[in-house]
Amino acid sequence: MNPEKASILIVEDEPKMRRLLELQLADEGFQAQAAADAEAALRLLAKDPFDLIITDLKLPGISGLEFLQTVKRLNGNLPVLMMTAHGSVESAVEAMRAGASDYVLKPFSLAEMVLKIRKELATHQLREENRTLREALGQRYEYENIIARSKEMQSVLALVERAAPTNATVLIGGESGVGKDLIARAIHEHSNRASGPFIKINSTAIPETLLESELFGYEKGAFTGAATSKPGKFELANNGTLFLDEIGDVPLPIQVKLLRVLQERQFERLGGTRTLKVDVRLIAATNRDLRAALEEGTFREDLYYRLNVVAIDIPPLREHKEDIPSLVYHFLKKFARENGKPVPEITPEAMNLLSSFHWPGNIRELENTIERAITLAPGPKLGVNDIQLDRRTSRSAHDASPVLPDGMTLEHWEDEIISEALRRANGNKSQAARALGLSRNALRYRLTKIGVPDPPEKES
Repeated sequence: MNPEKASILIVEDEPKMRRLLELQLADEGFQAQAAADAEAALRLLAKDPFDLIITDLKLPGISGLEFLQTVKRLNGNLPVLMMTAHGSVESAVEAMRAGASDYVLKPFSLAEMVLKIRKELATHQLREENRTLREALGQRYEYENIIARSKEMQSVLALVERAAPTNATVLIGGESGVGKDLIARAIHEHSNRASGPFIKINSTAIPETLLESELFGYEKGAFTGAATSKPGKFELANNGTLFLDEIGDVPLPIQVKLLRVLQERQFERLGGTRTLKVDVRLIAATNRDLRAALEEGTFREDLYYRLNVVAIDIPPLREHKEDIPSLVYHFLKKFARENGKPVPEITPEAMNLLSSFHWPGNIRELENTIERAITLAPGPKLGVNDIQLDRRTSRSAHDASPVLPDGMTLEHWEDEIISEALRRANGNKSQAARALGLSRNALRYRLTKIGVPDPPEKES
């Protein structure tokens, strides 16, 4: 982008001011287009790319703040300058929290506006050049409390780097213990919402009967024991981030309400009639295969696609073992500090033992192992005898046997199994589904997904 020829969208309902800005910016060498309201501006954004937006805070119809929030959901990196009257400074600050790059108070000089535009365009260009250069040079991403020396984890942090500045919903996948909560917090802390709250809720830690009231709050008298009204996690996370862990275990009725919040940014408390609006970024995490849950009918397809805007899959520790030594030293320092002990040494044999283990519990299991070793070790050096591993759940690479026929992928093998089940059932889908341990709808879904013809039903 050449800042001197940048494309700028002006959103201003007052005709004289709109025309004056358009002419002045054109004289300064910018390519300027103008809109009288947010609706017209959004139509222009759908057709043409812009490098920067100038918008009034007070607009007819959709307000300037709502317009800003919409723009940031569409493109979190697009700079937005807010124009506001002197009496609305608090609103301008609120706009900054929502992602505005800067604001200018009316009345302002055109020279002041041009100066702010050039400054913001130059800053934006520098950020983009730095990001591009870092990716081109293969420089490492560094995040506090996240150990990521391996290329697998660097790929995860590269996604965090791209997703964080936006307001896009993020779905984090991975086995238990891989650090999904750390990735969620890194996204929040490097986003435009970093100054807002980060609220975490684990759906499996709360009884199903209480989960709805925890998420959406309740009014006094909504149920027995509700002596006072209470806000839910969505209200507490307003202007910040809500991290919903184990999203795959959320019951279907609550999934419907989650979908509404994602679509409309509003909800009612349990037992209430007043509609509440919130500005919350949702980050969800799961250790389940949500695609399998779709087939089983336990997870809504429309909610899945609303959540899966940016997908970040964290690999298990066994797939990036080169990070184990760094993780070990990190935990040694952490627990030595917490226990008031000097950081112990670790023998090469003990490190080799840790590096070769399968770690079915991933980083959380490694952390617990190091904490136990530091607590119980008799001396200042950790050896093999100080490392206690749960070998019942480990797998040895030496005794592993192939689980698929040679030269066959899992997808191909699944095609063969489904085709064979249909052949043995003489084309009867209900019978084939029973043989495969699937529901009839799940079988039809798989047939459509993998391109196997869905033959007419044959009676048993």
